[in-house]
Amino acid sequence: MAMLQNETQAPRALITGAAQGIGAAIAVALAREGYDLALSSTRAAALQKTVREVESLGRRAVALSLDLNDVSGFDKVMAQALGTLGAFDLLVNNAGITIRRAALDVTREDWDAIQRVNLKGPFFMSQWMGRHLVEEGRAGCIINIASTHGLIGYPQRSVYGIAKAGLIQMTRMLAVEWAPHGIRVNAIAPGTVNTPSRESHFAADPQAREAIVSRVPLGRFATMEEVAAAACYLARPESAYITGHTLLLDGGLTAQ
Repeated sequence: MAMLQNETQAPRALITGAAQGIGAAIAVALAREGYDLALSSTRAAALQKTVREVESLGRRAVALSLDLNDVSGFDKVMAQALGTLGAFDLLVNNAGITIRRAALDVTREDWDAIQRVNLKGPFFMSQWMGRHLVEEGRAGCIINIASTHGLIGYPQRSVYGIAKAGLIQMTRMLAVEWAPHGIRVNAIAPGTVNTPSRESHFAADPQAREAIVSRVPLGRFATMEEVAAAACYLARPESAYITGHTLLLDGGLTAQ
């Protein structure tokens, strides 16, 4: 049974970065849970594939052109989503970008780009969701897709890791502040996930794959479906007493 579902109204969720990879997998999983979905991406053509998959499962889907670099445009885009689907129950802050660069070589432009999309954007999306739920008098749920890079050190990932660490702390802060309103805020911190882009990278550099997977006690990477299943769990009534938590999905990597 999906969160907040009743006999007359399906639950509704907004997912950022839903055109491919983890975001698309979460969209499909939530559609199977009975959610109608607002799906955002800057990749309009690719996003339509996710929209079609959701609709093939009998759920409604609306595509949003949402650029996390421009927080000033959020209200207009979200008004469109509200007009189509109505009030929301769940926000999944999935969209993010990364950069592989030594800390000594990071530019101010690199820093700003990563922080805007990975931290500033999710904060103001969460703020919008929080205001929306409080104004509607509704309980709700926010799930942030973080990373093990926000918890452990790793070469050439400093700016990305700092942003994800900020996202994890943002999860705690908002969970405490919004708990009186019935708004739960949690995060998922995956290790390496077998996304199409990741597989393409490893196909060109199999030694890199072996070097990374050798550090994982379970000896493999996560699947997109496993991340999506974790998101579904955190959205369900069974997790109603979980807030401010970061769920590690890392095959034991951070247990060492």
